[in-house]
Amino acid sequence: MIRAYTLAGNKLVPLPEGVDLAEAIWIDLWSPTDKQIADATALGIDVPSLADMEEIEISNRLYREGDTEYMTAVLPGELPDGTRVAMPVAFLLSPGRLVTVRHHAPRPFNTFPDRAERSTTGCRSAERLFLGLIEEIIARLADILENSGRVLDATVLKVFDAGADSPSAVLQAALSKVGAEAELMARVRLGLLTIERLLAFYTATTDERPDTAKIRAVLRGQQRDVQALEVHADFLSSRVSLSVDTTLGMINLQQNKTVRILSVIAALFLPPTLIASIYGMNFEVMPELQQRWGYGMALVMMVGSAVGTYLVLRWKKWL
Repeated sequence: MIRAYTLAGNKLVPLPEGVDLAEAIWIDLWSPTDKQIADATALGIDVPSLADMEEIEISNRLYREGDTEYMTAVLPGELPDGTRVAMPVAFLLSPGRLVTVRHHAPRPFNTFPDRAERSTTGCRSAERLFLGLIEEIIARLADILENSGRVLDATVLKVFDAGADSPSAVLQAALSKVGAEAELMARVRLGLLTIERLLAFYTATTDERPDTAKIRAVLRGQQRDVQALEVHADFLSSRVSLSVDTTLGMINLQQNKTVRILSVIAALFLPPTLIASIYGMNFEVMPELQQRWGYGMALVMMVGSAVGTYLVLRWKKWL
């Protein structure tokens, strides 16, 4: 899919079909076909493949060719089937055009076109458009972290409120929820790290920009935001550990309670079992076996030993 945008006043609007892509200030390539790649290449754009974007070498993710900067960040998003993933997104920034290449759907790419003019830098140039898109991405990552914090609050509160009497299904669901949020936060943390590297690379070239002072101020603000979000992500990661420990502790309490009940039952039946074992021995001389009251006596002894054991356990406050 290819989406192209042009400027109408101070707003970003979709480029009408049939209009030359050279008129676009932003070209968004989403899982592009060979024809769409060829159309972009005709504009002098070297579109990187997914394999190129997945390279971990810094020289393959952040570099410059001619007057175009190639910058790649790993962002959380969704595949067409709804699966949550973290995949690379390439930003190709030239003096008059921004091209983005992606193979999944981070939400900022859908929300930013409608409010590009309201970003800190506006969208009057490709550089300002790029910074506005990065601002939208950082805001989205902040939203994800805040939502994860709320989910952790609700999950831990539910576990604490129910305590060790929680049904096993509730505790298992809590573990699954916390695990899912931990995985999401890991994707956000990776996104913040790659955005921070991207901004550091871009900052090194701002002296060549026509409005350097304004851009540098915005870049410093975005870098501070990223660093603050990284601290927030680390804090939430520690809360994930606390949540997992708490839930596992409640599960252990449940298991201990079950084991204690089984232990009490075993203790109650141990003395009667001992008596029954004694009178089940095959010795020839066992006087009680020849008495009419022998059977009743054995039953009374077994019941009495069980009741006595129960009373001792209650007296010791082990029950």
